[in-house]
Amino acid sequence: MRIFVIISVMLLGYGVTTNLYAQEQSGLTFTQALNIDVLTPLSRSEILPMKARAKKINEMLEDKLINTLPQLMSREGIDMWILISREYNEDPILKTMLPSTWLSARRRTILVLFNPGEGKPIERYAVARYQVDTLFQKTWDKEAQPSQWQRLVELIEAKQPKAIAVNKSAHFALADGLTATEFEDLIGVLPLRLQSHVMSSEPLALAWLETRTKMELAIYPEIVAMGHRIIKEVYSQKVITPGTTTTDDVVWWLRDKSTELGLQNWFHPSVSIQRASTDAFNHIDAFTNVKPDNTILPGDLVHLDFGITYLRLNTDQQQHAYVLKENETDAPEYLQGALADANRLQDIFTSLFAVGKTGNAILREARAQAIKEGIKPSIYTHPLGYHGHAAGTTLGMWDSQGGVPIQGDYPLHAQTAYSIELNAAKFIEAWGKEVRIMLEENAVFDGQTVSYLNGRQTRFHLITTK
Repeated sequence: MRIFVIISVMLLGYGVTTNLYAQEQSGLTFTQALNIDVLTPLSRSEILPMKARAKKINEMLEDKLINTLPQLMSREGIDMWILISREYNEDPILKTMLPSTWLSARRRTILVLFNPGEGKPIERYAVARYQVDTLFQKTWDKEAQPSQWQRLVELIEAKQPKAIAVNKSAHFALADGLTATEFEDLIGVLPLRLQSHVMSSEPLALAWLETRTKMELAIYPEIVAMGHRIIKEVYSQKVITPGTTTTDDVVWWLRDKSTELGLQNWFHPSVSIQRASTDAFNHIDAFTNVKPDNTILPGDLVHLDFGITYLRLNTDQQQHAYVLKENETDAPEYLQGALADANRLQDIFTSLFAVGKTGNAILREARAQAIKEGIKPSIYTHPLGYHGHAAGTTLGMWDSQGGVPIQGDYPLHAQTAYSIELNAAKFIEAWGKEVRIMLEENAVFDGQTVSYLNGRQTRFHLITTK
């Protein structure tokens, strides 16, 4: 964590729109912190070629299997974890354990993780037709033992586990990757005395997915910075010509830019507008039913929601830009005040994170404090990592501000990452209506504090008309 802590301190209070602001808040520029200039457009040369990416992914995976998984298995009291998938219908967790050159399972792929205890290394086996790189020991020879299932039973019998955990979960989709057929086949081949050892892997599965390693946290700030740099570029005259460019134009520029850079989008971006009109804010319309022909005009408050995938890690970011009218040099004070309220809501919310505390408890306390301070809050934060909407505790949903049953009752753990996603509503007299400042920035919870991986927006991006 040492590297990450240094980065976090340097980035505290960083506003993504200007290096000067970083200097004012931390005494260091962003380029000094990470050697990446957020004001410079991201180029393809800064993205690792596929061979180098594959190497990095395998290094991070091996590190997590060796240094993190033993702690998690011991913490959850599970000594054997079995993951089973057939080709092109992969368990979402098994996909995170496959080597970078395996883009899918092959035939039926069975991975077995066994913790012998007493501080011994985790034993990693592949009951599979093919060698699963060097990460797992191949332990099935079809020519010698035609039955893959029987070979699995032999391995289980040899290890005599107290628990046989499989990926079944009623409430967490990412921990429910074992298909009904594969589960039935597994139970069908297990002796009766072993069937009673089968249990849900849910706590271990969630722990594996949500826990971020030192190696992941060393690279994650750079990935989040990539997203910020793309957002900075899209909110410029290079992309947006007020009076001509539509929100749909911006959406597809983001898709094309991601492809051009060799990155992936894990969801289709959205771009929406709030302006001085009679149109009332609608959450669904802002994110899914955006008018494709909505032309961006001077005086508009533009919002985007955008995320990329790189090295198996995901970003999820929302920021605003203001389109300057003639003779304007900054956004109106009433909009700046609305942004300040949203930043204050972020501070209230993240200050309440604590190990063992549930998402519902944090949501309830944050909303109460914000309302007490005169802020109208809506909080819908989610974990972030191998998936954009990742495993772990849910901290509100936009349509469940009273709490989220089950998922919101899951407690916080250290070394977990989140998309701090929320909005603050404020009535703007000049517009005669309520405006929502919708922010989403990526952060890590180290067990003590929440630190943004690459700062947060504290000032509007400004788009000029000329």
